[in-house]
Amino acid sequence: MYGRLASNKALLQGVVAGVSAFKGADFAVCSPYPYLSQLQSTLQGSNVAWGAQNLSQHAEGAFTGEVAAGMLADFGCRYVIVGHSERRALYHETNEMVAAKFDAAVRAGLTPIFCVGETLAEREAGVTEQVIATQLDAVLDRSGAQGVVKAVVAYEPVWAIGTGKTASPEQAQAVHAFIRQRVAKQDSQVAQCLCILYGGSVKTANAAELFAMPDIDGGLIGGASLLADDFVAICRAAQK
Repeated sequence: MYGRLASNKALLQGVVAGVSAFKGADFAVCSPYPYLSQLQSTLQGSNVAWGAQNLSQHAEGAFTGEVAAGMLADFGCRYVIVGHSERRALYHETNEMVAAKFDAAVRAGLTPIFCVGETLAEREAGVTEQVIATQLDAVLDRSGAQGVVKAVVAYEPVWAIGTGKTASPEQAQAVHAFIRQRVAKQDSQVAQCLCILYGGSVKTANAAELFAMPDIDGGLIGGASLLADDFVAICRAAQK
């Protein structure tokens, strides 16, 4: 929840200029709802796509304050983040609710960026794979592998976000490999093509090492996305 019209303009212009010559990866910016029109007007015609940070699981109705997938599509959104760790923790979004939002996004022609991840307590208890499997299975059970083929998965180790702790490339790779294997149980072809991003405090200093891992296909960038130079540097590492 950052940004104002003036600062957004400078940030977006910096990103567009910085990645305009990059050819080897996809780039996108997801903003708070009020700025979707600004994203659309600033980014259209560039090689940077745009999207939102959340959506309702409902198509329409008496849900004051909520935003439907079709509304996001009206602003040219390609992506929408679903099940971010902050939504799960602060707003008590359950696996079932996240799965319903995922389904709503796919039905509207959007690409969900579907977030999964474990807390520090869960990692220390040795239940990382169980937690990830439960989160994944909620979506797979509802939308199937053919729903997931239209999505991007993002692994967010909650314990490595803003805590001072960091996941090593090897730790991140192990979970990414598990995610791919879990999806492969339903459809090996979908799993092979699935884009899995890492979202645990990716920075300019660690991006290249993380992206070098075989099952890490890119990053879901938080704090570093607020500085155009940092975000562009991470994009440069991704397109290599």
